[in-house]
Amino acid sequence: MTYRVIQWATGAMGKSCLRAVIDHPAMELVGLYVYGDDKAGRDAGDIARRAPVGVVATRDVEEILALDADVVIHCARLAPPYGSHDADILRLLASGKNVISINGCSRPSYWTGARREALEAACRAGGTSLMAAGLNPGFAGEQIAVVATGVCQALDHVEVVESVDCRAMRNPDYVFRILGFGADPATFDPNHPAWGPASALNGMYEEVLAAMAEHLRLPLDEVRTDHRVHAATQDIAMAAGVIPRGRLAHVNWRWNGLVGGEPRLTMSIHWWMEEAHLDAPDPPLWRVRVKGHPGVRLSIDLEKREGDTTPTSAEQLGVAGAVLNAIPHVVAAPPGLVTRPLATPFRGDLWADLAHA
Repeated sequence: MTYRVIQWATGAMGKSCLRAVIDHPAMELVGLYVYGDDKAGRDAGDIARRAPVGVVATRDVEEILALDADVVIHCARLAPPYGSHDADILRLLASGKNVISINGCSRPSYWTGARREALEAACRAGGTSLMAAGLNPGFAGEQIAVVATGVCQALDHVEVVESVDCRAMRNPDYVFRILGFGADPATFDPNHPAWGPASALNGMYEEVLAAMAEHLRLPLDEVRTDHRVHAATQDIAMAAGVIPRGRLAHVNWRWNGLVGGEPRLTMSIHWWMEEAHLDAPDPPLWRVRVKGHPGVRLSIDLEKREGDTTPTSAEQLGVAGAVLNAIPHVVAAPPGLVTRPLATPFRGDLWADLAHA
């Protein structure tokens, strides 16, 4: 079977997904939406550092909506508030295209009210499904951490700790405005829902914990934040610019899912530009800590294939892989809002020649 795919956006993660689609024998790229004028009109292969494929990038949403496709890989950049890309997603769903998002939609049925009703209506209109895929949200919490509880006779608490070195991020607008690095910690409350970065992330990770709770059959009461920020101990020069001493250089995002009034699920994410405030030096990408009978501790890193000298990181490759492996599931799902299955493993049957995988 061949899946007809539209790639939406070509930032660092989107471009990795684009390359993965072009390279995969079971995927046919039929459309490419870009945000930048400098990319519009270019062949998708040129943008992906591949040979020409005959698909021209466009900034015209109407052109994308008119295409016949099985799925849209939606890789729009994080932007406050959470849900700010819903208008595009609604139109894509209603036009008859399933949508996979890498930045949210882990469990959109968690919400009540107008947002959920609009998403469900768009799915009904298009006979389509909406599902999340990616690493975190995605693989780390909704899949690995939940599966790790399979040895537990009793479960007390599940925590996923992610640690990301952000120093290589190059886009100043994304680093300083969207993520909040370089801000004066005295001028904002990281736990106030109106603070820009929190407004972009809180809803997304509330859905992550809701998806974990759904898989674990835990009745989630609510999600509370416990975000913590750390100031730079010295001036920090990194790819996107300079963070002066005393300005925000490390955010430990923390979301706690309460069950029966007690925290039972925790997502803890360290985004850092300086190592001074890390729990331990050289942390793995993820630590999964399951407290129960028995408990489980996992340490997980991603690594590139030996000999791969491309600038694409292992994390970017992982996002693309997670998306590709989720495509058959969202295409086969009945119309509606879909929580990602516990397992979406590599599909060897979709490769015409595994030697080129």
